[in-house]
Amino acid sequence: MCIAVAIMASTWSRMPRYPKLSPAIAWLPSSARLVRQRPLPRRRNNIVKPVQCSDSAGLAGFLPASEGLTLLSACSADSQVLDEVIVAAHTAVAHTQFSGIFVPGYNRCDWLANPHSQALTFFMTPEFRALAPNRLDFRPLRYADILSLLRRSRPQALMCMVSPPNADGLCSFGTTVDFIADLWRSVPIRIAHINPLMPSTAGDTGIPFSELTAWHSRAQPLLTQEEGAPDSVATSIANHITPFVRDGATLQTGLGKIPGAVLRSLSSHRNLRIHSGLIGDAVLDLLEAGALADHAPIIAGVAIGSQRLYDAVDRPAFAFHPVSFTHALPSIAATHDPVAINSAIEVDLFGQAYAELTPKGLMSGPGGAVDFAQGVRAANGLRIVALPSTAGAGSISRIVPACAGAGPVSLGRADIDVIATEFGAADLRDLDYAGRARALLTVAHPNHREALERSWADLERRL
Repeated sequence: MCIAVAIMASTWSRMPRYPKLSPAIAWLPSSARLVRQRPLPRRRNNIVKPVQCSDSAGLAGFLPASEGLTLLSACSADSQVLDEVIVAAHTAVAHTQFSGIFVPGYNRCDWLANPHSQALTFFMTPEFRALAPNRLDFRPLRYADILSLLRRSRPQALMCMVSPPNADGLCSFGTTVDFIADLWRSVPIRIAHINPLMPSTAGDTGIPFSELTAWHSRAQPLLTQEEGAPDSVATSIANHITPFVRDGATLQTGLGKIPGAVLRSLSSHRNLRIHSGLIGDAVLDLLEAGALADHAPIIAGVAIGSQRLYDAVDRPAFAFHPVSFTHALPSIAATHDPVAINSAIEVDLFGQAYAELTPKGLMSGPGGAVDFAQGVRAANGLRIVALPSTAGAGSISRIVPACAGAGPVSLGRADIDVIATEFGAADLRDLDYAGRARALLTVAHPNHREALERSWADLERRL
């Protein structure tokens, strides 16, 4: 899922924030919120009946008190119940790190109200940035490496939002499959918020209800995000990208105005496919326009969008899979004519993309963009980076001198084929350094081209 490069171009919105504590917990004195650890149910013939808890405070008794890692569902499966569980646990989780995919500006992480909670994160949200250093462990990793780290860390507990069990007793992870579907089988304690409003989705089979340790049921609307109408810059960028996409191509994008504009510009295409870590409403628009292949389900790990999208994802046209499939090189390389379209904060004249550091500080690691760049390259596909030419009302060029981008390089020059701005698309394939720079100068804002040309001339004399 390429959240890291999608966040910058999007305007996030969400449902009204839920209270940090339910009334059942908020009135308790702090001493009453010290949760005694409840012994786990004994296994008999490998069958354990999940324990139903009447409230989130009851679930807190199942959290392990020992030092270790607990996985927490987030993205559109952000759970008020599970936030309350962590807050109710108080000092019982003083040695626990909670980890998940927390999207900046979207997942508010209200469980951080417990001053003893700690986070292992791969995206830097404003809430995390405000924490004391001893409460935060930020790892700037690509998705394949996140999965490897979580497997090696051997999580001791899982806290997830799921759908009610179906006729086969399976609870779906719904709109947020990501890493949890890969890891739950090796996690000994499984605490679930069963949400009647979480759709049951195809693809991953989910988790059997019988495999849960404890659960609580409460209806909670999923967090929504509205893209907003594309502006003229996003529309121009989309128009420059559209000619690179053939009928029958397989698309990967993130969220935001630019990815949304690109996808909607392809509505007259036919037999397109989707294989992406993250999908939004624009994918549903393509489906309803008849642009997608009938026989190929929309492959994704996470959906973030409007209620309209959430109402649609239980259709057979959608299939949600874990990171071990969505971001795996073999599965990406097996797609037909893949095109990866991602965003960046800056691109330098070597053709390197910077997508991790903002003026407010680090935002993420490379996320899933690197995984898709490598998989698409293995399939002889196309890697496109799209961004506006300027920031700061035109005062700041986002095409920058060679090696002058802010922060680490997120996608190297060998990971990108085309750079698109509102001024055109620079096809960098097979070009030498000077050719790449000349191509990128044509897509920079005219007000900044002269300074960029001087910077390149200075560098070229030293090459």
